[in-house]
Amino acid sequence: MKKSLLLILFTIIFSCKDKSNNEVADYKPSFTSTTADTLLSEEISIRALTIDGEKVWYAGSRGKYGWISLNGGKNFSGVAVQDTLIPEFRAIAQTKTDVFILNVGTPALLYKISKDGKRSKLVYTENGEKVFYDSMQFSNDKDGIAMGDPTEGCLSVIVTNDGGDTWTKVHCDKLPKIAPGEAAFAASNTNIITKGDKIWMVSGGKKSRVFYSSDKGKNWEVYKTPIVQGSEMTGIFSADFYNDTIGFAVGGDYEKLEKNSGNKMITTNGGKNWELIGEGTGFGYASCVQFVPGSNGNEIVTIGPSGLYYSYNKGKDWEKLLDNKTLHTIRFIDAKTAIAAGQNKIIRLRFK
Repeated sequence: MKKSLLLILFTIIFSCKDKSNNEVADYKPSFTSTTADTLLSEEISIRALTIDGEKVWYAGSRGKYGWISLNGGKNFSGVAVQDTLIPEFRAIAQTKTDVFILNVGTPALLYKISKDGKRSKLVYTENGEKVFYDSMQFSNDKDGIAMGDPTEGCLSVIVTNDGGDTWTKVHCDKLPKIAPGEAAFAASNTNIITKGDKIWMVSGGKKSRVFYSSDKGKNWEVYKTPIVQGSEMTGIFSADFYNDTIGFAVGGDYEKLEKNSGNKMITTNGGKNWELIGEGTGFGYASCVQFVPGSNGNEIVTIGPSGLYYSYNKGKDWEKLLDNKTLHTIRFIDAKTAIAAGQNKIIRLRFK
């Protein structure tokens, strides 16, 4: 009897240990295919999307921005031009009442747009040879943050605490120092992820790391990553966190688009430690990654020049679901529906 009890106890402990290491987890795919319908076809490059109920807001090249109705309602489009400058927008964020769009390059131009499209106001501008903002998010209706390439010895970070009416640049003495050649990529507005008070920022280039704050940016920690890095066009291009602990990052080498090793990694402790996964499988360089809602952090979708890929087992194995090589960014509406955008288009994806 005692021997049998010991055997049962050993079996339970061994089984739990395997499941904690994701070795025998019962992963099952939620879908095996996808269909796409075009919502917008226009001469515009779009890397910035945000879902707002029955609308999807976008911002892109040629100073263009607007929304597409998802339920047959009216669409809206606008153009933001500053003097003779036609900006290229690659970052977008929203509060309950307004949408914010931010361009790359100098001068930086950050616009606040009312959600009815009737009011647009320039709320922040910054000049300088190195000015280049990459991504922007709001934690709530008051607190927002945008990040970009370094102009001095740290990543450029601007913040708002009044719902986006005023923005302030954070001094480098309150931010971690960057390494030579470390910057960021404006690939899909996914360099910043916020969860409550927690903020993650990701960098790339000759050094590719994760910058983490647990208190809305008052204090920061910096974590090393194993993703490919060391040259100007390598590193993390996109990241997403399913919750406070499970995160996934993609990127790779933009000059070697088909290289499918060293380009995807996972964390299970909030970004402190990262592990390369899916080595030699699936896609090459990717510009955007998103967790599938309600998937317990097991299911992931990526897009980029390789197409749209899906993993149901936390990035170990990948399957191509769409052979569209011109998409840059993607956001889920629900577990079966997503909006993707890229070169001259916005599409709706239905997963089956």
